[in-house]
Amino acid sequence: MLKVVKVRLYPDVQQQQSLAKAFGSCRWLWNYCLNLMNQTYKETGKGLSGYTVKKLIPQLKKEHDGLALTYSQCLQQVCLNLGVAFNNFFEKRAKYPNFKSKHVLQSIQYPQNVKLANNHLTLPKIGDVSAIIHRPVEGKIKTVTISKNCSNQYFAAILFDDGKEKPESNTDGKVIGIDLGLTHFAVTSDGSKFDNPRILNKHDLNLKFKQQQLSRKKKGSNNRIKSRKKVARVHRKIANCREDFLHKLSRRIVNENQVIVVENLNVKGMMQNHCLAKSIHQIGWGMFCTMLKYKAEIEGKIYQEVDRFFPSSKTCHVCLNQVGSLPLDVRFWTCEKCNTRHDRDINASINLRDEGLRILTSGTGDKAMKCGLGGFPHEQLHQEACRPDVSRSNRGRKKSTTTLSVGQEAHTLPSGQCR
Repeated sequence: MLKVVKVRLYPDVQQQQSLAKAFGSCRWLWNYCLNLMNQTYKETGKGLSGYTVKKLIPQLKKEHDGLALTYSQCLQQVCLNLGVAFNNFFEKRAKYPNFKSKHVLQSIQYPQNVKLANNHLTLPKIGDVSAIIHRPVEGKIKTVTISKNCSNQYFAAILFDDGKEKPESNTDGKVIGIDLGLTHFAVTSDGSKFDNPRILNKHDLNLKFKQQQLSRKKKGSNNRIKSRKKVARVHRKIANCREDFLHKLSRRIVNENQVIVVENLNVKGMMQNHCLAKSIHQIGWGMFCTMLKYKAEIEGKIYQEVDRFFPSSKTCHVCLNQVGSLPLDVRFWTCEKCNTRHDRDINASINLRDEGLRILTSGTGDKAMKCGLGGFPHEQLHQEACRPDVSRSNRGRKKSTTTLSVGQEAHTLPSGQCR
């Protein structure tokens, strides 16, 4: 099974210069080959493959001496990656490849010949680079990607094969539905609520001050470059805090449950609402779902998404009665048919859990409400999935919930289990 470990690198001054030349050579080769592909297509109507442009590297080395200073396999990998980028575009998995700039993330990829030790990585034509190997890398190393962010921090993403087979998924265990929101980041079907950390708000004043300083600097000056790095460090701090929160919460949910059901949210569409765009941008729903998915696959557990148009909030999970309209400011509502008082978020998470179980059982993505408001296509599954946390006699009363703050509890986890 393939796994990735991302470690921090600490190259010295000479190694930083060598890496900068390597970044520049790979970036130049990418832009050259992309421009050649574009021109060839305009002139002949036919495109070039990554293997075709890779054959041009020996001739380019004779014309440009700087390319010879870079490891040859890194240059070859650039051409192959460009071919993969075009394949992803034609198969509608990605956008059209863009030209690369030196002012954004820089990276090179080593397909082989990288050696790993306890406290350093040995890179061809670079040497031994100090590193913090915080996780064991057991198995055959496939590729190593060296990257540098805007804060002048260096990282190495090590892809390796541990030799183990991927565990088979099964549904034997606890099933949980998760409703994502803004007031509470996540509300689960068992009544737990996880607070939204609002990390950007904690660094808003510092970021505003640094951006004001940047706006006053003259373009092209050294002071502007220094100020830009200060802004990048603040953004990096925000990103680190967000990733830490999402990693700990996703790890906790995956460890405690066997089947995880979430809603397939249209985050890009919701960003069109200018009143909520900033809050949605800082919360990281997409990253959280991605973490849940790959962690569940590694553990042999099931990650299931429910259609975004499924009426999870407007449907009573007790009698399946659906109300016509439910504005966002209504957080509690009472079902007119069974008189059950619902917490909007908890009711939505329970409905997501039931719909996820129905999809797994029937093997279809059709909505559960297609058969009517009062019916359910699998009555036995409905009775099993809708087991309440309290007795049926207490369903009319407000369900008790437990409010948990992951930002406080997650720091008590062992350091080896936070991811």
